[in-house]
Amino acid sequence: MTTLPRSPRLLLLSTVVLALTGVGLLCLPPGQGSPIPATPAPTATDQPTEALSAGKGPFGMTPSPTPTGPPSAIVSALPPHGDGPAGDQAVQQSLEAAWPADLPHADERTLLTAGRALLRADATGIGRARWPTVFPSRGGGKAVAPAFATARFRIQAAIARQDGGPDKAVVHLVWAGQDRGGTYTDLRITDWSFTRIIKKGVVTWTPQPRT
Repeated sequence: MTTLPRSPRLLLLSTVVLALTGVGLLCLPPGQGSPIPATPAPTATDQPTEALSAGKGPFGMTPSPTPTGPPSAIVSALPPHGDGPAGDQAVQQSLEAAWPADLPHADERTLLTAGRALLRADATGIGRARWPTVFPSRGGGKAVAPAFATARFRIQAAIARQDGGPDKAVVHLVWAGQDRGGTYTDLRITDWSFTRIIKKGVVTWTPQPRT
């Protein structure tokens, strides 16, 4: 399932998100309501799976230093919670600035397409049949029920980067969704790890199976 980040770099990203949101709250006019918390509450085990590369750094590289400067400059780096699609571009730009590209464009496009589809399948159940090793059925052939509503699911930003070598990569996604309990939260974080396989000159990026 998608959980709190356990690697140092994921923890750094989450800390930056929380810190920038806190600064944004200080700049809000008096009486404005508080945003939805960045950290979702733990839910049932049939929530989307956590990053398949648990315990590893998200990109196998050192992120850029945390932004510094006056509060107005820092707040502009990330949108406030609940900002909706209008703030997604700022999230995307923040990810790209923190982790510079290190993959060929063709590989990056392939990985991003697969990573987005995997996340959507994991969260909403749509398209799980494409990856039977990633989404195995339960006993009796029953699939795990989706944990998030399709209508309230949105990928806010995504990047693909090497993960310790040219034959390993990770797709890092930030997304928003409403769970079955009706709680809507944005700035969720999920990683999907891939391994590159070259067979007869054809390159295939395969998502790593659950461990």
